Amino acid sequence: MNSTDVKQFVKEKYGQAAAQAKSGARSCCSTSSCCSSVDPITKNLYSSVEMAELPEKAVLASLGCGNPTALAELKPGETVLDLGSGGGIDVLLSARRVGPEGKAYGLDMTDEMLSLARENQRKSGVNNVEFLKGEIENIPLPDNSVDVIISNCVINLSGDKHSVLREAFRVLKPGGRFAVSDVVVLGDVPGDIRRNVELWAGCVAGALHQDEYRSILTETGFENIGIEPTRIYEGQDVRDLLAGTDLATESIITQVDGKFASAFVRAQKPAVACCGSDCCRG
Repeated sequence: MNSTDVKQFVKEKYGQAAAQAKSGARSCCSTSSCCSSVDPITKNLYSSVEMAELPEKAVLASLGCGNPTALAELKPGETVLDLGSGGGIDVLLSARRVGPEGKAYGLDMTDEMLSLARENQRKSGVNNVEFLKGEIENIPLPDNSVDVIISNCVINLSGDKHSVLREAFRVLKPGGRFAVSDVVVLGDVPGDIRRNVELWAGCVAGALHQDEYRSILTETGFENIGIEPTRIYEGQDVRDLLAGTDLATESIITQVDGKFASAFVRAQKPAVACCGSDCCRG
């Protein structure tokens, strides 16, 4: 698929996920029609304390692969932007962490998810939140305007990751932090298998190899880059993801086993403004 096709696919999928959450059904990344208890990507990401703070529909709509709000070390008074905010779970958690002096933005391109997120905000009673409609390749915020960018299993869905990371760099303040959960590739995966794996309902579609992710962040101008796998998909995880599809063969499972992972990706925008020397990138 080209980038336009990918974007349309993602819009449709996340519109359906929002409708599921509104009806009281859990969204998931598995291609199985009965996935609420077996989806290895989205399960067990948030503590019972965190979930108790949130409207049920925010939890049901979560299609993340990690908990970036717990790993980003948010501080009171900071401004946070969540790329691909979905039902708003990470935005609402971030808003509580940065406190009333801070601000949490959620950016999403799907009308159904934005509607659900705003409903969840009203139910939660959190006021220091704003949900924006837009695309992560073209962030509708000014330069140097946010302290921290988070995202939860969304950047891998973009057909133009270079633009996403350039935009993230642009809107971060000098010294600002990039702290996202995403799916990455850890090893070599045959091309035909990779194309099949991209059919896994989008949650690992277009995932970058961890070395390529690091390279693009470096080219964009980020420093202090780190990629830490938080959940490697092996054995039964792969079987659960592929359950009910023609991809669930032992041959494919063996070739994919251990090659994909959820990871926490960290980076920082340099604190010193570019002086025009060759050392400045971006």
